[in-house]
Amino acid sequence: MGKPPDFIKARDYILARLENELSPHLIYHSPFHTLYEVVPAVERLATLEKVGEDDRLLLLTAAYYHDSGFIYQRQKHESISIQLAGQSLPGFGYSDAQIIVIQNIIQATCIPQSPANLLEQIMADSDLDYLGGEDFWERSNDLRGELENYGQQFSDNDWYVYQIQFMRSHQYFTASERSLRDAPKNRFLQEIERRLNKAIQGSST
Repeated sequence: MGKPPDFIKARDYILARLENELSPHLIYHSPFHTLYEVVPAVERLATLEKVGEDDRLLLLTAAYYHDSGFIYQRQKHESISIQLAGQSLPGFGYSDAQIIVIQNIIQATCIPQSPANLLEQIMADSDLDYLGGEDFWERSNDLRGELENYGQQFSDNDWYVYQIQFMRSHQYFTASERSLRDAPKNRFLQEIERRLNKAIQGSST
């Protein structure tokens, strides 16, 4: 058995970069998203899905690194996150094999999601946990604001359509996340559909 990687130093390194280098215009893809949404969701699902300690470490490393590419660019940021993991993690004692697993977990957050194994499924589910979360309305407004910060403007109806299309095309992968989030996610979707229908009917009278 070789020496385990220094997860704490790897985590602290990338968190410092997220906090100091992410644009303030990223009001959804902020350090908050990583630290208080994705990481807790990963920890919860890893426990529920009975992930072993070694795999949990790789999963959590990927969770902290998954949006680091936003430091450099928004489009295809996942590929930059993967590069950053490959560049920095050897310095924290991660092996080549461990880094490949971490990079594949990060890749699983790409939309449309297509995770290939349990660790990737947990990461994919955790990244979009908010779709069935208690703060769905607040965080969806943050996402709308972030997109508008970068020039993508929406009327209320346009935003309803955008959300409906995304939520209908999305699925959770792990049994644990489906049991936790499918029902509230469907309620939120039905409410958005109701608001859109009401707005359309109001405009036609």
